[in-house]
Amino acid sequence: MKVNREDAAGASGTICPNALVRAGHRRQQPTSSLCERFRVSAPPSELVPTVRPAPTDDRVAPLRERGRRLLDSRFGQALRQYGRDVLRAPQGVEPIERGAFTRVLLLWAVARAVNFGFLWGFYSIAKSARWGFGPDSERLGTFFDYLTGWDADRYGQIAAQGYPMSLPMNVSGDILPNNWAFLPVFPSLVRAISGATGLGWQPVAVLISLAASLGATWVLFRLLRTVTKPHAAWWAVVFFSFAPMSFLFALGYSEGLFMLLVFSGMLLAIKRQYLWILPIGLIAAYTRPGVLALALALGIVFLVRFFRRRVDPFPFREWASLMATGFTMAIAGLSWNHIAQWATGTHNAYIRTELGWWLDYVGNDEFTPFTPWFRQAGTHLGVVGIILVVALIVAFAALLWSRPVRRLGLMVVAYIFSYGVYILAVFLPQQSTFRLLMPMAPILGDDRWSSTPRRRTAILVGCLVLQLVAILLLWTRGNP
Repeated sequence: MKVNREDAAGASGTICPNALVRAGHRRQQPTSSLCERFRVSAPPSELVPTVRPAPTDDRVAPLRERGRRLLDSRFGQALRQYGRDVLRAPQGVEPIERGAFTRVLLLWAVARAVNFGFLWGFYSIAKSARWGFGPDSERLGTFFDYLTGWDADRYGQIAAQGYPMSLPMNVSGDILPNNWAFLPVFPSLVRAISGATGLGWQPVAVLISLAASLGATWVLFRLLRTVTKPHAAWWAVVFFSFAPMSFLFALGYSEGLFMLLVFSGMLLAIKRQYLWILPIGLIAAYTRPGVLALALALGIVFLVRFFRRRVDPFPFREWASLMATGFTMAIAGLSWNHIAQWATGTHNAYIRTELGWWLDYVGNDEFTPFTPWFRQAGTHLGVVGIILVVALIVAFAALLWSRPVRRLGLMVVAYIFSYGVYILAVFLPQQSTFRLLMPMAPILGDDRWSSTPRRRTAILVGCLVLQLVAILLLWTRGNP
């Protein structure tokens, strides 16, 4: 029985499949007439769906071609190799053996004993020679007074009195240095532990710093054992423990606590436990400035994992927790200025407080990101200073580009890069530069530092000598 194609056709001239199965007109019409009636250009048996190429934008094609040329160039090939090295599984990594914590504990104890020995030696010399404390020759009191000067003394004031509700100003209206420059976690711990134990704030501040430095040393060791060889990780921790500025771990300073938190966040990021970073990052945000660097590093990790999700699965739970953690930490890192502004009623209270320390160096210009290093260098050294800053930036980029550093993995490289960008963006280089570089300690995992016995010995001796110089110039006779 034949199908009536006229019955199968709708008003629009298309064929209804359901109608084709019904019995219809018996007379078979020529194929050509059917084609004409149903307005098709070929017999039904020859109809094939046509795939039309997507329209191309003449403006996009040249960009794609340039992109291909860039990737095929020598620089593009080097960039791809860099990515492969950063993302490659770490080589020579071994599980942490039993007894490792005991070794790290002994190392930490020896290093802190050296710190206290050097500090006591200079304190005794200063007392005997009747030196004043610092550049203003302040009265030198007890050994605990000596261990809790400068920033530690500010923490003690905050622990006892809180933050001021009004800010000191000079006759020009510039805000002068004040306690709003110091974040609240460390003094809050001092106040809580001192109140619970009955100890004075000075020994409590030193004990917190000591305990935090032990935690930071152990977590740094664990962090580096996940990205490099055991030998390189061990010597990195040795250099960290005896570094020129390591005497800060024996003072009432917050550096040890901040590094404990940041290194813990990095270790969790390597393990992809992103949500656990959030509480740690929030505490770090109110311990010391610098958590924005960790937030930026997490942002870099997010982008890399997102674009590699086909070769390295990036499930919803991980990308959502990573995004939430990074954004929340960034907001927390920027919030202290608003808190200070709300509490004091002074616009940009925290930023202007930080600028109060800049007055003696570069005057009272407004803060502009990524200019402080150039302002400082240009003010005191002119064009030569600008060239030196550019040279430092190039040297830092070359260090990050080097193969031993890139082999430390994505998280370490992203953090070192981010922290360097942070320091360049917001910090005015002066005597505090050396201690502000301490959180970059994971770069010590570069195995070139410990590749030969002679190099290890030279670095360790250099650390001890420079520590003596730092205690004299940046603590006893100067300020850090």
